[in-house]
Amino acid sequence: MKMRSVAPMRIAKIGYIVMSVLLCITGGLFIAVPDLSVSGIGVFVGSAMAVFGVIKLIGYFSKDLYRLAFQYDLEFGILLIILGLVVLFRPDNFMNFICIVIGMVILLDGLFKIRIAMDSREFGIKSWWFVLMMAIFTGLVGAALVFDSARGAKILTVLLGISLLSEGILNLYTVISTVRIIRHQRPDTIEAEFYEEKGVWK
Repeated sequence: MKMRSVAPMRIAKIGYIVMSVLLCITGGLFIAVPDLSVSGIGVFVGSAMAVFGVIKLIGYFSKDLYRLAFQYDLEFGILLIILGLVVLFRPDNFMNFICIVIGMVILLDGLFKIRIAMDSREFGIKSWWFVLMMAIFTGLVGAALVFDSARGAKILTVLLGISLLSEGILNLYTVISTVRIIRHQRPDTIEAEFYEEKGVWK
């Protein structure tokens, strides 16, 4: 039986890890240096969202072993790509819009990760509780970013940094703890050949 290629899973997992680390670094930068250019923030955030959306689509179609971390990434990946392109091509004077968009995305991801944490518990993954706590915290921070979008640019930048940092930690821990790559993973459907021998199908 032909085994499934693990290349898409490996690309998705590595991409998740790289993007999560970048989110953590960017979040820390926004917190430490809130006087950044709004246009620069828009270009970076829009690009990151679009790239992360592509990675999520790769993860969804990779069909990893547990099917936990990537199970909602088809719709979420498409959403990220669309929103990322909107922010990327119109970054100027859109700080409130950017914060509302990012806040909604982070809030939704937090809600999805709560479900993933509960599914992880059913799979017997011991660290499910950490994913649950981080998902709840990340969702609350995302909600705060949405509802506090009318604040000053510096406060919004710091809050955006906290949101990106928590989102990065959540995604990093989720993908490390729930994605398993098996080299000789079998396909979902078993391919069989049937032939007729003396009037009997075998």
